[in-house]
Amino acid sequence: MGVSVAALRRYPVKSMGGEALASVVLNPRGLEGDRWYAVTDADGHFASGKSTRRFRRRDQVFTYTASTAPSGDVVAAGADGEWPVGERSLDEELTRAMGVEVRVTPEEQIPHQDMGSVSLVGTATLAWCAERWGINPDPRRLRVNIVLATDEPFVEEQWTDRVLGVGSAALRVVQRVPRCRMVDIDQDGARADGRLLKPLTRERDMFLAMYADVEQVGVIALGDEVTIS
Repeated sequence: MGVSVAALRRYPVKSMGGEALASVVLNPRGLEGDRWYAVTDADGHFASGKSTRRFRRRDQVFTYTASTAPSGDVVAAGADGEWPVGERSLDEELTRAMGVEVRVTPEEQIPHQDMGSVSLVGTATLAWCAERWGINPDPRRLRVNIVLATDEPFVEEQWTDRVLGVGSAALRVVQRVPRCRMVDIDQDGARADGRLLKPLTRERDMFLAMYADVEQVGVIALGDEVTIS
């Protein structure tokens, strides 16, 4: 069986829930509009599920989702309503929820992406995790951009430094994705049923899925066949 695109997902606001796509433009930094915004505190830390030099743990961020309107405007939604990104009302809502002053800001000097422009995982890898560990490794728990239909578990790990032709675009696979407690948080409509981080740590050195950079800009869509060179 050949490799093809099974799912596409974009996260307009970093760490919030995202949106499923039928097709998307790949530009030099990744999926167009992906993680362009982030919830940022006064010290410049991004809201996340962990605390590091770049991030501050603010689990409330996972209770919100973000989507892109046909106009291109981004709207965040939570239990109490919807707020356009860029309006003060959203900043006030998130400040109330998180108990510290925050703003939703566009990408500037500090990239919102992590160690690659795009993340991807194969369906056979997800099926292997489900069978071996008896959990539901919903790709939304991994916050990947591209799910590829594959028939060999972890085959994507063999593609490091290889180029994937997808639609009119091309991606160069760069490295495995290290995981943290975020995979065990309810997010993006996915329930974290079963602890995923513990077996990942024990058997996979905490790695699952791959990062890739954009080698050639273009458009990719569901069902696109993937060439590997």
